[in-house]
Amino acid sequence: MPDVSPVAPTPLQGIRVVEFSHMVMGPTCGMVLGDLGADVIKVEPVGGDATRRLLGTGAGFFRSFNRNKRSLAVDVTRPEGRELILRLVSTADVLTENFKPGRMRQIGLDYATLSRLNPALVYVSLKGFLPGPYAGRTALDEVVQMMAGLAYMTGPPGQPLRAGASVNDIMGGVFGALAALAALYERKTTGRGQEVQGALFENCVLLAAQHMQQYAVTGVAPAPMPARVSAWGIYDVFTARDGVQIFLAVVSDSQWRTFCDVFGRHDLADDVRLATNNDRVQARDWLLPLLREMMRGFDASYLAAAFERHGLPFAPIVAPQALFDDPHLRASGGLGDLVTEDGEHTQVPLLPITMAGQRLPARRPLPVVGEHTNEILRDLGYLDSQITRLLTEGVVAGPVHDTLPDDASGANDHTGPVLWEDGASPG
Repeated sequence: MPDVSPVAPTPLQGIRVVEFSHMVMGPTCGMVLGDLGADVIKVEPVGGDATRRLLGTGAGFFRSFNRNKRSLAVDVTRPEGRELILRLVSTADVLTENFKPGRMRQIGLDYATLSRLNPALVYVSLKGFLPGPYAGRTALDEVVQMMAGLAYMTGPPGQPLRAGASVNDIMGGVFGALAALAALYERKTTGRGQEVQGALFENCVLLAAQHMQQYAVTGVAPAPMPARVSAWGIYDVFTARDGVQIFLAVVSDSQWRTFCDVFGRHDLADDVRLATNNDRVQARDWLLPLLREMMRGFDASYLAAAFERHGLPFAPIVAPQALFDDPHLRASGGLGDLVTEDGEHTQVPLLPITMAGQRLPARRPLPVVGEHTNEILRDLGYLDSQITRLLTEGVVAGPVHDTLPDDASGANDHTGPVLWEDGASPG
């Protein structure tokens, strides 16, 4: 079982990341870099990232994508707040942001400005679209799913349907981290940073690439997945006797023979009409009803055990909440312990990689808003008296448990600037 202890690899140790982000795409980028060992400083408004307060499908966003970060709460629209950020950026290796195009330039934190201050800075800009005619549009994960073919392919004909997770936001964040790593590697040679960009739309187009090329190869427009002509004879969801659903794939001729052996159906194995996968594709109209009736005679547990014993690709239909008890995730270290900003304990999926056989754990609890403000300012050379004044005047917000020489109570009562309310990728 992979080791998930605190001594897990931290290959980006010594790299400082300043994160201006909210919702999913930007935080995912920072989380990946933080999981890899970078010191990620999440810059929040003094009232906190609004993602913390989302309801419904957004209720899990903050917990899922903000581990392994420190929180600095600051009003960047005020001169002293901006000066603080400039001082911080001068110490940074990477800056990430996912706000509406032009927003960072409006507050003087764009790449052109910051690269003059810190030429080695890698600036990761995550948007709805890469530069082009659409660049000024505001995008969401669902928007680009509709316009890049994914929703068309997911839903039945005439009923476009978004995927059941923020796939573009999450993948966009991962690609942003990949670009940051490439730029850091190149910096070893050039000594200079650069701006790198990632975007939701282009990410989603990559997801649709196989369907684009299907059309290029066949000349036939791809049908939405629920109405597609499957490439495999058996690649479907079946209902067992106890009403439980199970997915089964039989994608090779040897698997077909194994499948027939499991059920003692030598008549099907010897049927020349079903000899090859392509034959079985042609026979789906009459073959699948026969197989559905056959498998309806067994409980799902029996089918799952038989399929696993004989190496057939299968899967139970699992709801997300059941994954907390998934035996493989629990035994393999795929779920990591996380202390939330409220002091609660939960488990979260870790990055789906190992390094030297080890998983990359959540090394830090989720930060409270401004939890690390004071320590970061001290690290930047601010005196305690200066920090107290910034807290009192609402330029920054800090942890209530970190007592400074002067009373800074009430500093957390301020609301934040509009920067965090103008995002490009809420997901």
